[in-house]
Amino acid sequence: MLRVGLTGGIGSGKSTVSRRLAELGAVVVDADLMAREVVEPGEPALALIRAQFGDGVFDAEGALDRPALGRLVFGDPHALTALEEITHPAIWERTARRLDAAAAGGARVAVHDMPLLVEKQMAGGYHLVVVVDTAEEERVRRLVEFRGTPEDEARSRVAAQAGDEQRRSVADVLLDNNGTPGALLTAVDRLWRERLTPFADNLAAMRPVTAPEELVLTEPDPAWPDMAAREIARLRHRLGDLALTVDHIGSTSVPMYAKPIIDLQVGVASLEVADSADFTSAMREGGWPRRADITRDNPKGGGHWPKRYHRGCDPAVPIHLHVREVGSPGWRWALLFRDWLRAEPDARAVYRAEKERLAALGLPREEYAAAKEPWFDSVHQGARAWARRAGWTPLHEDS
Repeated sequence: MLRVGLTGGIGSGKSTVSRRLAELGAVVVDADLMAREVVEPGEPALALIRAQFGDGVFDAEGALDRPALGRLVFGDPHALTALEEITHPAIWERTARRLDAAAAGGARVAVHDMPLLVEKQMAGGYHLVVVVDTAEEERVRRLVEFRGTPEDEARSRVAAQAGDEQRRSVADVLLDNNGTPGALLTAVDRLWRERLTPFADNLAAMRPVTAPEELVLTEPDPAWPDMAAREIARLRHRLGDLALTVDHIGSTSVPMYAKPIIDLQVGVASLEVADSADFTSAMREGGWPRRADITRDNPKGGGHWPKRYHRGCDPAVPIHLHVREVGSPGWRWALLFRDWLRAEPDARAVYRAEKERLAALGLPREEYAAAKEPWFDSVHQGARAWARRAGWTPLHEDS
């Protein structure tokens, strides 16, 4: 089941998006609803709140007076922390139950409507993060006009949340909601049709995305490093201590003229770890199935460099994952080659010229990759000489 994290600032229109996704067939788990449910009469959290904050946050019928509680904790970090320590475990447990039930019931897409996704650093736990992006002034206007919130309170609430750039940094998808409601719904429908449904189908079938057979080379895209960073966060979340290192490698990590494919290297203690049930299960759950036909020794630079090879299921972002032993020649070379190209403009120019020469031959993508091997072999000594001069060590970006 595809798990989507949906977030946006207060007043952004996130609820409109979640309602539309539900209409299209997604199971929506609303974090705000979960927060209300865990403090209903009879819930264990309610008694804990009374013990912590007293009778003043309850009405005459014994129900929680949410505005009174809000006034008490808003602007008081210690009180807010005390409340979160009571409610959050109950919310997370209930949310997990709902998501598991959705998966057991055959749901293809589950959307977690989570206002504090960024603040709680939860982005790595989803296959995709969707952010409803609305200008701050527009959000303030909507709070004032549509909810009757005093302007100073509206601005205070907006300021208390994560900033726009923080949300954008974790967003796989930005839904612009500065226009009309109809334009937003059209964008949601397109997202469902073009990305969420194909992604969910790929996950269900464990069908990785394969780049077109036709070779495509493009100029550097400034989005490549951010795409890689988001995927690294997901890998870290899924693999935990099984992954000793996770790095963006290949031409898109330099970045330079390249196939628009994000190559990542996962470093493990041994390939036995990569073959273990825990590792392979985590990779499948994350949407990175192994390509068994690619799992083999790869001759490079005169040696045999074993690895395990996985691909991603997201139809919008081709992901190639190379799993190697930390400290092995192949693991080390991937990092050295990247850092050498980053440091040496002349090396990048020569590599680009070789790419353009091979592309001019009209080779299919797989043949193009094989045809570059002699060039790689020819530059090993030069790259290693640079490493010695520079005092290079294989530091990895995600350590």
